[in-house]
Amino acid sequence: MVDIHSHVLWGVDDGAPTIEVSLEMLRMAAEAGTTDIVCTPHSNGEFEYLPEIIDARIAELTKLTGGVPRIHRGCDLHLSFDNISEAMENPGKFAICGGRYVLVECSDLHISGSMDKVLDRLLGIGLVPIVTHPERNPILQKEMTKLDGWVEQGCLVQVTALSVLGGFGKRAEATATALLAKGQVHVFASDAHDPVHRHPKLDEAFAVIASRYGEDIARMLFVENPARIIRGQYVTAERWQRAEPRKWWEFWKGEER
Repeated sequence: MVDIHSHVLWGVDDGAPTIEVSLEMLRMAAEAGTTDIVCTPHSNGEFEYLPEIIDARIAELTKLTGGVPRIHRGCDLHLSFDNISEAMENPGKFAICGGRYVLVECSDLHISGSMDKVLDRLLGIGLVPIVTHPERNPILQKEMTKLDGWVEQGCLVQVTALSVLGGFGKRAEATATALLAKGQVHVFASDAHDPVHRHPKLDEAFAVIASRYGEDIARMLFVENPARIIRGQYVTAERWQRAEPRKWWEFWKGEER
């Protein structure tokens, strides 16, 4: 599996506080089946995003872990005026692996009426916004239709793995389920902050999605789409549909052919 949203890098935001915790989180992720993980420190009014420090710490962790899992750089980008301006000037700074995809985080308190224009500006310079954990956002929980327009524009939607397990409460779980029912989830990620309460393991959520929607959908959301994202390859924003189970007579007819 590939995890495009995590805070496993120590000492840069509200995620791992020490290198020891970073190593523990990476070990847990690898043991749960994660082959690649993107470090996505916050860039907001509280935390400054410093690519040089981030790259140096990724290199140190890679040396200590032997590259298991493989570690990549991204950003959990708060859509402030300064961040948007900087992204317009330097599109690769905040993007995952310096490519075409960027995680964008909506405020829990207010979503501007100009959000459509902001997202359109990012799309216009070749950045594809990935809206992070809308199922946990109190505004989007009540106004899920906002996502419809953003997806129609070409944005992707990322849901937190723990949300489908009830880790963020019933409202987040219900919203995640509703988004899945609409086929409006494009990728799952851990958004891990620690080894216990917001851990980096994806395997249990993968199993839940596979049991409800099929192995193919689970692989698309946990493996194929996130792998394409870190490689900068195209991921469709179109809604998907769960394959309907075959009836017993369809299996019988198939055997006759």
